[in-house]
Amino acid sequence: MNHIDINHLAIETIKSEAAAIEKLATFIDSVFEQCVNLLFESKGRIIVTGIGKSAIIAEKIVATFNSTGSPAIFMHAADAIHGDLGIIQPDDVILCLSKSGNTPEIKVLVPLIKNMGNKLVAIVSNPDSYLAHRADYVLRATVDNEACPNNLAPTSSTTAQMVLGDALAVCLLKLRGFTPSDFARFHPGGSLGKKLYMRVADIFDDGMVPGVAPNERIKSVIVEISSKRMGATAVVDDKGDIAGIITDGDLRRMLQANDSIEGLTASQIMSANPKTIEQDELAINAFNLMEKNKITQLLVTNGGKYVGMIHLHDILREGLI
Repeated sequence: MNHIDINHLAIETIKSEAAAIEKLATFIDSVFEQCVNLLFESKGRIIVTGIGKSAIIAEKIVATFNSTGSPAIFMHAADAIHGDLGIIQPDDVILCLSKSGNTPEIKVLVPLIKNMGNKLVAIVSNPDSYLAHRADYVLRATVDNEACPNNLAPTSSTTAQMVLGDALAVCLLKLRGFTPSDFARFHPGGSLGKKLYMRVADIFDDGMVPGVAPNERIKSVIVEISSKRMGATAVVDDKGDIAGIITDGDLRRMLQANDSIEGLTASQIMSANPKTIEQDELAINAFNLMEKNKITQLLVTNGGKYVGMIHLHDILREGLI
């Protein structure tokens, strides 16, 4: 086996692809802007097509469009000429990806699209190709070389295609005024979606509300913390206002500082001004507040009134982090 400097080869691959991406910026011009406006103003969908590795990139671009508010459908170029052209509707815009722009499937597909009257946007590496000459708009994804040592395997060229697709999606996202709330509607599953829509009220157990009065004896405090299994209890006055919090850490410090706990009350060992969070706040904000203050519990409020407690374990259980 020949000795290969694997780390060097990996670094050179990354540098080669980075250089190809940097060069893309020189191709962004008025045509790119026209394409963005075309896609934004279209009453139809974006049909993204390609062959080979370009088809795989096309599927990723479709996923990005859909998740950012631009309806899109993937159509494999080979399948299109065997029946899948029926996907295309009159108002749809076709986005075709190809490195060479001269593959047999593309040469068959392009005239059919043109006959249907749909606008055709090409993302192509070769500006002097069949596809480039016949597209209504051409976005250049030209690369000097592939990162592949043999300059054969699609590497830099497919990366360039994907980055141009991302650039289109981001521009459309901004034009549509797409917000984090919109993003959450399209990503309800997984930790990403939960971070964007799950609220404290969805997580904390409103049937498990640890609380003691300021004049409660320490034994009652210990029983409350133990029975509610939150590692803490709120101290709440007779008006329902939060006076403080007592954690199991406070209990340990109390035992270290006092030979006798007889006569001690909740108000004497509590921490005043505890951290709170409103139940309508995003749950991820509760985690951020815990992390910032290096604590594991927050008192949950509704209109300023104590309604329960959220623990770091509640957040971990939901897979938010």
